Amino acid sequence: MNVKQGLGVLLGLAAATVAGVALAMDMTDRMRGAPITETTPPPPLMNSDNSDIRRVRNYAMQPPVIPHKIDNYQLDKNANRCMFCHARTQTQASGAPMISITHYQDRQGNHLAELSPRRYFCTQCHVPQVDLKPLVENRFVDVNELLRAEQQRQRGGASAPQR
Repeated sequence: MNVKQGLGVLLGLAAATVAGVALAMDMTDRMRGAPITETTPPPPLMNSDNSDIRRVRNYAMQPPVIPHKIDNYQLDKNANRCMFCHARTQTQASGAPMISITHYQDRQGNHLAELSPRRYFCTQCHVPQVDLKPLVENRFVDVNELLRAEQQRQRGGASAPQR
């Protein structure tokens, strides 16, 4: 057996080993409850929250969530339905909060008269909400809660929040 044949045998054994390990592993997608090799039907769409109640943000600079339905809103290169209410010229009549002044700035920080093209597609950052059970456990702790726990710890009180 020459070097090339020996290398080929070695590579073949390595590939077989990897394939055997993969077969022995659990290949179930925990969120779907099915093997990753199977296609499953998507869950039904749920109705968005339409309460119009502003939600508290969990961290600094978090984009606010959309507290109303946006079904059938036109949001493409030709029209942005969100600006019918949220543009600075429309907020007095609509009662909707004005979009952040940062949405009227270009990449260099220059102020623009119109919405910046890079901020045009609102649902890149802002999303409607649905009241559902989380798919995975969430142990998120708000920064204010962390700061309160740290202050209590420094005063000799309770320990930091559990994660």
